[in-house]
Amino acid sequence: MNSIAIKPLATVPELLPLLQGWFEAEWPGYYGLGRRGNARQDLLAYCNVGSLPIGMVAFSQGQACGFAALKGEPFPSHPNLSPWAGAAYVQPSMRRQGIGAALLRSLEARAAQLGHTSLYCATATSATLLLRCGWQLLEVVPHEATQVGIYERAL
Repeated sequence: MNSIAIKPLATVPELLPLLQGWFEAEWPGYYGLGRRGNARQDLLAYCNVGSLPIGMVAFSQGQACGFAALKGEPFPSHPNLSPWAGAAYVQPSMRRQGIGAALLRSLEARAAQLGHTSLYCATATSATLLLRCGWQLLEVVPHEATQVGIYERAL
C-alpha cells in the first residue's frame, strides 16, 4: 500500500477545479446542471482550518486521490448532533486502498482538536468502512427515497 498524506483543502486551493469535477461527476443528481447543489460554492466553504466546515484532501504518491469534509450543519433527522463527516470521495481506481479510512481518521483527529467528543456520519453506501473504523450504528432512517445509516464515533 502506498503512503497516504492528508492536507486541509485550505492549504491546496489550486485543487478546487479538480475537486469540483469529482463532486459533479460523483453526485450529478445534486451537483449536475440545473440541480440544487453548487460544488464550487460548497468546496470554497470547506476552505477553513480552525473552524467548521473543514475539507481534507488525500494524496497518494503526491497526487490528489480523495476528499472528505468535517461539517457543522446537521443531518435533517438528527438536528441536535454535530459535527458530521461527509462529502467523502475517493477516485474509483484508488478505492479499497485505505484512503477512505485515512480520511476518516483525519476528520476524527480534527474534530477532537476542535473539542468535540463525538463525530457523526449519515450514509447509504459506506457502512462497511465506518464499522471497520470503529464507528457504531445508531439507527437507520429514511432519507430522499433511500435508507441511511446514522453512525457515531466517540473521540
